[in-house]
Amino acid sequence: MLKIHQNGMYLKGGVPVPAADAQAAGLAAPAEAKKGTIAYGILQSHNTSGNPDKLEIVFDAMASHDITYVGIIQTARASGMQRFPLPYVLTNCHNSLCAVGGTINEDDHVFGLSAAKKYGGEFVPAHQAVIHSYMRECYAGGGKMIIGSDSHTRYGAYGTMAIGEGGPELARQLLRKTYNVAYPKVIAVYLTGAPRPGVGPQDVALTLIGETFKDGIVKNAVLEFIGPGVASLAMEYRNGIDVMTTETACLSSVWQTDETVREALVSYGRGEDYKALAPADGAYYDKFIELDLSRVEPMIALPFHPSNAYTIADFKANMEDLLHSIDETVVEKLSLKAQPESLLHKIKGGKFIVDQGVIAGCSGGTYQNLMRAAEILRGHSTGSGAFWLSCYPGSMPVMQALTKNGAIADLMSAGASIRSCFCGPCFGAGDVPANGAFSIRHSTRNFPNREGSKPSDGQVSYVALMDARSIAATALNGGVLTAATELPEVPADSARELYDFDDSSYKARVYYGVGKPDPSAELVLGPNITDWPEQIPMPENLLLTVAAAIYDPVTTTDELIPSGETSSYRSNPVRLAEFTLSRKDPQYVPRAKAVQTLELERRRGALSDAAKEALCGRDAASTGLGTLVLALRPGDGSAREQAASCQRVLGGCANIAEDYATKRYRSNVVNWGMLPFILPDLASYHIQPGDRVYIPGIRALLEGDGEEIAAVLYQGEKETPLTLRLPGLTCEEREIILAGCLINFYAK
Repeated sequence: MLKIHQNGMYLKGGVPVPAADAQAAGLAAPAEAKKGTIAYGILQSHNTSGNPDKLEIVFDAMASHDITYVGIIQTARASGMQRFPLPYVLTNCHNSLCAVGGTINEDDHVFGLSAAKKYGGEFVPAHQAVIHSYMRECYAGGGKMIIGSDSHTRYGAYGTMAIGEGGPELARQLLRKTYNVAYPKVIAVYLTGAPRPGVGPQDVALTLIGETFKDGIVKNAVLEFIGPGVASLAMEYRNGIDVMTTETACLSSVWQTDETVREALVSYGRGEDYKALAPADGAYYDKFIELDLSRVEPMIALPFHPSNAYTIADFKANMEDLLHSIDETVVEKLSLKAQPESLLHKIKGGKFIVDQGVIAGCSGGTYQNLMRAAEILRGHSTGSGAFWLSCYPGSMPVMQALTKNGAIADLMSAGASIRSCFCGPCFGAGDVPANGAFSIRHSTRNFPNREGSKPSDGQVSYVALMDARSIAATALNGGVLTAATELPEVPADSARELYDFDDSSYKARVYYGVGKPDPSAELVLGPNITDWPEQIPMPENLLLTVAAAIYDPVTTTDELIPSGETSSYRSNPVRLAEFTLSRKDPQYVPRAKAVQTLELERRRGALSDAAKEALCGRDAASTGLGTLVLALRPGDGSAREQAASCQRVLGGCANIAEDYATKRYRSNVVNWGMLPFILPDLASYHIQPGDRVYIPGIRALLEGDGEEIAAVLYQGEKETPLTLRLPGLTCEEREIILAGCLINFYAK
C-alpha cells in the first residue's frame, strides 16, 4: 500500500528510477535534476535572495483568522506598518461561537473590519467560511505562494505552495520583509490506482501520516504529489488529503495539476489562475513515497495524535489491547492523578460504541464529503440514543450547493445537526464531548486537551479521527463503529465532482478592500485588545529557572497554550499568558511569575533579599533572571505564536530541547526573543522544575557566530556542566534575540 524510499529517486518517463541507477539512465546529478521538481520552480520564482539554497520568499497573499489577526496587526502597527502591502484576508471562523469573555470575540471582529478598511484588506465576516475553504475558492492558483497564520494553510492541490506559520512571520510580510528558510528537501508522493468506494481522503491522509510522522521522515520538507493516481481524485478529494499533510510535520505541499484543477478554478470564476504544473522528465527527489490508492483501507486515528492510525478492521480485531494502551497513555498525557474509567466499557457485545460524530472544517466540511454522508444516511435515521452527529459545511457556497440539491435536508432528516461555517470542533470550541465520551471526527487533530479535557477538574474526553464516509456509516448504525466499506452498498467518489459554486453570499457580506487603504479610518479597539508588553534586550548573562520540565516524546502547542476556551483572550497577551501550560503543568504560571517579580526588582535596582539570593552573588547589572521550558520535542501542531509568546510574557528566555517538532514553533521561539537551545540526551540530566541554569556570556555569543555555549546546571548543591547548542541561527535571528523580540528588532 505505501512504500518509502529513504534514498534519492528520479522520475524518468513517469517511472521512478533509484539514484544508484542514474548514471546508467543518463540522468543529471541531483543538484541539477532537483530543478525539475514543481516545488523548485515555485520557490525560486518567489525567492528574492539570489541564492537558490537560502530562500528569502515574498508571498502572493496572506490569510489569518480571528484568533491570530489582532496580534499580527498589532505587532505590525508597533513596527511602523502603514498599509497592507499584499492581499491580506481576515476570516472569522475560530472565535465565532466561543462565548468566553463576554463581548471580546465580537470586539475582535469589529477590530478586524476596521483594520481591513484602514490598511486595505479583505474581511470575511463570521459564519461565512472556514479560512482554508475561502482561500481555496478565492485565492489559490497555479504557481502561487500563500502564507497563513494557521498550521493547516495548505492549497497544494491547486498548484499553490502554502505555508502555515506563527504571527510574527506574517508581520514580516506586512513590513515588506521576507520569509527566510534554507531550501527544503522535496519528497515525492507518487500516487497510483484509485480509491475504492467508501474510502475517503481522510483515510488516505491518515495512512500517510501514520507511516511518516513518528520517525520524522518528511519533517520540514515539501511533499510533491505526482503520479497517475492523481487523475483518479476529484478536486475536493485532493484538498482533503492535502490539508492533512500538516500532520506529517512537512513544511508545505504541492500537486501536479490537470484538467480537474482547471475546471475547478473555472467554476470559481478564476480560470486565469490555472497553471499546468508537472515535474520535468528526470526530476530528482530527496525521498520517494509510493502510495497505491486502491489498497487504502478505512482508517481510525486513535487518541491522542493523527499518527496513531490503524485500519478500522485492525482496530476492531484488537480493540481490547489498543484501548488498554489508550488507558495507559491518558494518565501520562493528561498528567492525571487517578485512572479514569477504562475505555473498555465502550465495547458492548463485541462492538465498539461511539458517542458522537462530527464532520467539519477545512478537512471534513467539503461538498464531496458531505454529499457522501448525505447519500449514506438518506432515508435513514441516526437514532434517538446517546449517539449524535453534527455537520459543518466549510463555506457558504458549499452550504448553498448542498441546500439546493437537497443534501442538507437529507442530513437533517436523518437526525444530523447542521451548523455554520466554523472551525470550532477542530480545537475544542464546539461540540465538546461529554466526560468519558468517545467522539469520531473528520477534522484535523485529536491532540490531548484539545476537545474538552480538563484533567484538573476530572474531565476527560477522547477524540479519534475518521473519514466522513465511515462516520456516516457509524451514524447509520446508531453509533456502532462501522467502516463505510462494511455497508452493503456505498456510494463511490467520482474523479470529477464539481458543484454549483454560487458566491453571492460572499458578494453580499465580504468587505473587499485589498489595495484600497483608508488612512483616515479609525481602528476600533475593544477593552480586551491590548498592546504587547515591553520586552528588554538580552543581558550579558542569564540565570534561568526551569519552570516546566516535560519528558513526553512530543509536546504539542495545545499543551503549551490550550486551545478552546482560551481563544477569546488571544488579543490580550497578559490575560492569555495565565493559561500557559495550565493543563500540562498548572504550577508553571506561579513559578514563572515568582521569577519574573525578582527580575523586575533587578531591573529597578531595588533588590529584595529574595532577589539577591536568586542572583547567587552575581552582578545584578549584567545578569538577567528568567525562566525556561524544557521539553524533549516541543512544538508539534498549531502555528499560533502564543505557544511561545505566552512564555515570553511571563519572563521566559529559552527553551531547551533535544529537537523542535516543527520549524514554525522554533521560529516563534526566536521571534519572541527566546533562545531555542538544543541539549542532546536531555533526559539523562534528570532536570526538574526549580533547577537552575547559568549561561554566562550569552550576549557575546549571539553578537558573534558561535553555536555552542558552556553553561552550568544547578540541582540543589549539585553542579553539572552543560554544553548548550544553538545550531543554524542566522544573523537576523541573532539580532532578534539580542533585541528582545521581533517588535524591538523592527523598532531599532
